[in-house]
Amino acid sequence: APWLLNLGRISLGFTNGISGYLAPIYIAEITTKNVRGRFTTILQLMVGWGASFMYVVGSFVHWRTLALLATIPGLLQVLLIFFIPESPRWLAKVGREKELEAALLCLRGDKADISDEAIEIKNHVESLKSSSRGGIVDIFQKKYVRPLLTVVGMMVLTNLGGINAFAYYSGAIFVSAGISSMVGLITLAATQTVVGILGTTIIDKLGRRPLLLVSSAGLCFSSFLTGVSFFLKQDFNWWDQGSPILAFIGLLMYMGSYALGGGLPWLLVSELFPINVKGSAGSICNFMGNSTGWVVGYYFNLLTEWSSAGIFFTFSAFCCANFILIATMVPETKGRTLEEIQASITPSSD
Repeated sequence: APWLLNLGRISLGFTNGISGYLAPIYIAEITTKNVRGRFTTILQLMVGWGASFMYVVGSFVHWRTLALLATIPGLLQVLLIFFIPESPRWLAKVGREKELEAALLCLRGDKADISDEAIEIKNHVESLKSSSRGGIVDIFQKKYVRPLLTVVGMMVLTNLGGINAFAYYSGAIFVSAGISSMVGLITLAATQTVVGILGTTIIDKLGRRPLLLVSSAGLCFSSFLTGVSFFLKQDFNWWDQGSPILAFIGLLMYMGSYALGGGLPWLLVSELFPINVKGSAGSICNFMGNSTGWVVGYYFNLLTEWSSAGIFFTFSAFCCANFILIATMVPETKGRTLEEIQASITPSSD
């Protein structure tokens, strides 16, 4: 029945929206400063693998079978979630100090010395209480304006840059460019895997800013290249043999560039905002990002009827704007604890 399909899509939207920002924030809160970026990008890599797997499997089975297969990872998550420890920083926020130390020991190892880390977390959370006004209004304090505008801006521009359109319609884009969807999707999965592994290995060495800049520059160029391919093929019927190759390269570059740095804005949400406003900041970023992503995904087919080349050139322009935002506004956060980052980005005085 159509209403069941709609209900399923709505529930998926809610759950994906919540887990999409909770998972990277949780990972950032439980890991140490020297591996925080690596573990967060591993999450993005796993998401890319899952999507790529479904792309390939979906080429062989009916969509209803694919939907049933997708319930298996969800059931595994439900079972495994009972075995993960609570975030130490959240435990400090709610005053459960004994459980905080137990959680740190669980995460760092029974023989690890967690005394300094526990004290740093407790002191930082205690210092936040004096400036906290309670509730979502905390995020609208003057000291949080710059980091909030920065991460919201990155997420909005990334989505306006076409990631949902590329992800949802990659198979259709391959076909319209004259390429087998099966060949394209398998190659796409391999590209995302290789680039994702590369990003995971270098993020804590090179830092967040370099990867974000390379990623956004790659998104800009690849969108432009894809636009050129459609411009040559559909608008002027030039270079019939070469334009599909341009589209193929452009799409692979786009998804590879996204695999390199597309999940890093969520890492910055967890790094730039303290525990008392992290939930509010994440909710605002999630709403703004997913809203713009929905608009692009919903209207993409209509926009391609207007101009296939034009929509990709528009995506390229938004990616260029994102590059400028990152270059001028995003701080480097590698190699510091969350408390050190937040103390430097949002000083205690308003």
